[in-house]
Amino acid sequence: MIRVPVLDESGKPLMPTKPSRARRWLKEGKAKIVHNNLNIFCLQLLVKPSNDDTQPIALGLDPGKKFTGIGVQSANFTLFMAHLILPFSDITKKMSGRLILRRARRGRRINRNAAFSKRAHRQKRFNNRKQHKLPPSIRANKELELRVTKELVKLFPITQITYEYIKAKGDKGFSPVMVGQKVMLQWLEEIAPTNTQEGWQTSILRQQLGLAKDKKDKSKQIPETHAHDGIALAASNFMRFEKFHTANTRGYHWVGEVAVTSAPFRVISRLRVFRRQLHFENPVKDVPGNRKRKGGTVTPFGLRSGDLVKAEKAGVTYVGWIGGYTQTTKTKKVSVYDHNWHRLGQFSPFKVQLIKRSTRLCVAV
Repeated sequence: MIRVPVLDESGKPLMPTKPSRARRWLKEGKAKIVHNNLNIFCLQLLVKPSNDDTQPIALGLDPGKKFTGIGVQSANFTLFMAHLILPFSDITKKMSGRLILRRARRGRRINRNAAFSKRAHRQKRFNNRKQHKLPPSIRANKELELRVTKELVKLFPITQITYEYIKAKGDKGFSPVMVGQKVMLQWLEEIAPTNTQEGWQTSILRQQLGLAKDKKDKSKQIPETHAHDGIALAASNFMRFEKFHTANTRGYHWVGEVAVTSAPFRVISRLRVFRRQLHFENPVKDVPGNRKRKGGTVTPFGLRSGDLVKAEKAGVTYVGWIGGYTQTTKTKKVSVYDHNWHRLGQFSPFKVQLIKRSTRLCVAV
């Protein structure tokens, strides 16, 4: 059974409640609906709660290179599941483009007619190689995972976070997922007590809980690809495979119990917008100056990139996020995208209605 997050009068998360009780509270005027960045139905009490005791609730985080699974679990109910589309590929593509442009700029300022020793080359220096910082693509991944974790802590009284720790294998190549794990654990420790678990332990517990795993295509936006691993990680705080020894026998057995139930599932991604630049790299014929404007977050029509809107075209209604606009002497259009950042179409600004201002997250139900 799905559970509804509940906040007290001051916004502190309480134990989730049944949907029937939530409807009754709304009808009696004891609670109101509050909006959140993860698009989860949530209530805030308008009266003092009869009891503010909480039970242990765990959050499981299964990190990946391109996708991450998240699960929130208590001993009796599954509370939330999420499939995160990480910005790794988008960031590496932007970094490659930046590298090409920088090489071109450095090449243009060199006087080829001068002797090599007199050219505008900077001196070699190697003291800038050791830098204790994350690569931009890895940092973007970790910050998205951290952002969603912080949003969940606002809705559920999470008491424990379990993070799947990746270790190097001698016969296999290096994985980018291994980069930044220690920094991520430090960030999570500031939110709630955090422990780690290895992949083989997650696999055993997932099979014990009867959760399916789709290993053929991990890009599928379904719970079976990554979210179930997040549930298994969270459930490890309530169930463990422990060693036992008696007078006549010894071995391993499961200790503890957890119930896996239906829960809200969300697909979450980050906006793919460009920073404001003068123009695109490649010239365009039909644009004044042969250069097309690139990037920016504000449109001339009162909308911003990342705003959730409802648009209409040819009698069909679309819901998506603002990603750009076109303004010429002939046309004025707004581009609307889905959570995968595939363009749904270009719409007239007069047929676009704002639903919610940008939160820098795209959340699909």
